Amino acid sequence: MSEAALSRLHEDADLLVIDKPAGLLAHASRMAADVDTDLLERLRSEVGGELHLAHRLDRATSGLVLIARSREIAGELGKQFMARTIEKRYLAVCRGWPPETGEIDYPLGDVRPNSPRKPALTRYRRLATVEVPIALGRYPQQRYALLAVDPETGRYRQIRKHFHHISHHLIGDTSHGRTEHNRLFMVHWHVHRLLLHAWQLAFTHPRSGERLAFTAPLDSEFQRVLDAFGWSGKTR
Repeated sequence: MSEAALSRLHEDADLLVIDKPAGLLAHASRMAADVDTDLLERLRSEVGGELHLAHRLDRATSGLVLIARSREIAGELGKQFMARTIEKRYLAVCRGWPPETGEIDYPLGDVRPNSPRKPALTRYRRLATVEVPIALGRYPQQRYALLAVDPETGRYRQIRKHFHHISHHLIGDTSHGRTEHNRLFMVHWHVHRLLLHAWQLAFTHPRSGERLAFTAPLDSEFQRVLDAFGWSGKTR
């Protein structure tokens, strides 16, 4: 059975905006030698031609990915990322109730072990909370929150590492999260993915100068959590 075509939210002669499913690697990597295909390879088979990732998105994270059709356009988009004029917003579910608004200013390294730490800043806003009557450890009830997250920088796994740093681990994060909470979501809500979604993206088209904005819908697994917790209207 062939794979479903990737969801293209925008496509023109210079660039594409793709809604990447969770679990799909963005590009080939020696660290993921077990992967048969990746986003760029699948996209090349669908649309052909020269393609370049304008930014990274973790394999476990779903949502918006910006693709350039030439090195020139990739370079222009890269300048916007460097100037921080590209707006990125994520949706995430974390354990506990962080403050209603906050920022995490904590330097991070890259993918290499013991790499030098560089400045990293993440801002967030709490959209909704829930308390579920399920005992776990010494607590008879568990608290979770839905967050809108705005990373000001783009370090490797920045959002996941930053929420680990403040002890509000993201649900489904098998590298930086809490196993007991991940398991709870698997058992009660059949969640087998990281609850982190590249939700909104806004940038200036390098050729036309038009400001473009996109919102990626949630997949059924993420949406199931919002429905179960009464959060469905909180992302509008």
